[in-house]
Order: sequence, then structure tokens, then C-alpha cells
Amino acid sequence: MIPYDFGLTEEQQRRAQKLHAESIVIDMLFQGPIGTYALPEELEDELLTMAQQAHPYDEVAQVNYANDLIRKWYTNGRLSELYKECWYESGITAACRQLSIRSKDSLLRSMAHVQAEFDYKPWLIKARSAADIEYAHEQGLKAGIVTSQETVGYGTDLGLLELAYDFGLRVQQLTYNNHNFVGAGCMEPNDAGLSRFGIRFVAKCNELGIVVDTAHCGRQTTLDACKYSQAPVVATHTGAKNIYSHPRCKSDEEIKAIAATGGVIGIFAMPWFTAPDPNNTTVEHVLDHIDYVVSLVGVEHVGIGTDWPMPQTKWMALTFKKYVAPSLGFAPGDGPSIEYVHGIKDYRSFGNITAGLVARGYSDEDIWKIIGGNWLRVIGQVCR
Repeated sequence: MIPYDFGLTEEQQRRAQKLHAESIVIDMLFQGPIGTYALPEELEDELLTMAQQAHPYDEVAQVNYANDLIRKWYTNGRLSELYKECWYESGITAACRQLSIRSKDSLLRSMAHVQAEFDYKPWLIKARSAADIEYAHEQGLKAGIVTSQETVGYGTDLGLLELAYDFGLRVQQLTYNNHNFVGAGCMEPNDAGLSRFGIRFVAKCNELGIVVDTAHCGRQTTLDACKYSQAPVVATHTGAKNIYSHPRCKSDEEIKAIAATGGVIGIFAMPWFTAPDPNNTTVEHVLDHIDYVVSLVGVEHVGIGTDWPMPQTKWMALTFKKYVAPSLGFAPGDGPSIEYVHGIKDYRSFGNITAGLVARGYSDEDIWKIIGGNWLRVIGQVCR
């Protein structure tokens, strides 16, 4: 880990390291464990050459080709040791492994891809309950929490949601930026809220034991989810709009509504959504969002959901921002690229969040809650 200079004393540094090592640490929107700047530099040109040979005239297809290859390599190939190294050095106990539910086909394919990670990695277990996460921590293993940010692929077939649950899905985001059958995303101008089907969808999540996630939901969809859910609602990866006013951040009204359900607001490490200048966003800005939510609703309702960095090369990130991000509802020029939060450039530096909380004067108990304990509580209450 490359430590961030918080001006800690040696005693404080030892305290932060010990706390991070001994706590159950959970990242509820984990794009890692490998990130852009953890990938070997030689892969930049190698992957580009291979992708251009496979798809000489289609840049989006080149990115998709490279994504598939990286996934195969980190599942059971040349990047598998780096995958393990990055996860263990991060100190993260449990983190999400995501299903893509853009269509029925992508749901089935991503189930196979995610299952392959568990099959090939004996040190990685599928977490269906809080007890599974606690077991992983006790045994020196890592736990993957199966989640999804998309519901479009379900259509209006709640049987597919049951299928995903049986596979291990335990956290389900309702919308991703745009409208879908469930409700309106945060980039939609009309703020429509949940549909009738969306209300049924939330009820089905409650029935099965799936955590309802509102991270990319619009304001009214978030408030509706909190109104209709009989279980804690979360926003796995967001920020406080009163710290940085971006559509991906939550208003005080939404944050209070989520907290009132007993839920958790996960603070992300996305430089474009956290502070005005993505080139100079630091872990201090992330901590500012944490401080704000703690002061607004209490330390019991704050967690971490970094959402960055992703396992992609720099040319892949730039192409994604140019061509793919607009199709996902991001504003022109907005969204993921090659910038990073200084102090969290790599998942192996995740401990800097814990060190920063020490620097900001949080108690050990409160830090334990923020870096994982609050997520563990919600999973324990909802998932079965």
C-alpha cells in the first residue's frame, strides 16, 4: 500500500493498520480487486493490438473483447495471482461480485462468469448471509457478495429475480441512471419514482431476502423504495449532494429516508462525482462526504462502496467514456475515465480510508461500523 499523508503520528498509524487488519471490511460496490493502475503496463499495447486485430473497425467491440479477455485472465489465467494479491493486500474481507442483468442472456452469462471465480479460487466463498462473511474473516478467506446494478433483463418476470436469488444474489439495485420497468434513474429529468411493477419488485426483494439498493435511482424512486420496503434500504455507492451537487449524489431528504429504514449510505471513490476537479480529487474529499452523512444521520448509517477503479487499461477507459457511457445515461463528458482518487489509486490502498478516519478523530468502534460493520448489520437483518 502507498500510504496517504494524513499527518498521523506513528502510534496513530499503528492503530489504523491494526484496526484495518482486524476488522471485517466490506466494499459494497467493488470493481476490483484489480484496477487500471494495478494492471501490468505492458498490457496496454498488447491488449490494444489483440483487440484491433479481432475488431479492426469497431472501438466498442475492441473494449468488450479486452474486457472479456481480462476477466478470463483474472478468473483462471495470467492475472489470477495479481487478483489474489490485490484483494488480500486491500484488507477487504467481503466485496461484491456483480451480475449483469441487461438481458436474460447477459444474466445467464454473468452467472457463469461469477460462478467461475468462486470455482477457481478456493480462498473466495460466496456470501449468502452475514454468517458467511464472519466465517471468511475468521478463516482468513475472502467473501464475494453477489449483487447487480441492473434490472432491465428481468423484464417483468419476478421468477428471474428468484432465479438470481437462488444463485446467490443478495443486493439488487432498482435502476441504473435511466427508466426501466421498476422506476426512474437519477439521470431522468422527470423524477417519476417507482412504477406499480416497481412496488411489487421491492416487495419481492423483501420476501426473498434481497437488499434493495437505490444508488443510481432518482430522488422519487429512492423515496418510494424507502416508503414501500419493509426492510432496510441502501445506496451502495453515492455521495452527499450538499458536499458536491451531482445527479449521482443523494439529497439530504434521500439520505434521511434511507437512514430511517435502518439502511446504509455507501460513499464512493468516483472522482467525477465526488469533487469539482477529477484530476485533483483526493481521499480527503471522500472523507468529507463520510463526515457529512455521519453528521446528518449518524455513524450507524454510513459505509463504503468505492465503485472505482475498474479492471481495464487506460485506452479502454477512454473509449468507454467516449462511446459507452452516454448509452448508459451519463451526461456528455461525464463518468468513468482514467482519473482516480489520490490516495485510493489502487485497491491495495484501501487502508488509507481507515487511516483517514483515524485522522478525522473517529473512535475505533465508529470506524469499525463505517468500514464494514454497518453493511454486515444490514445483510444480517435482510439476507437469509
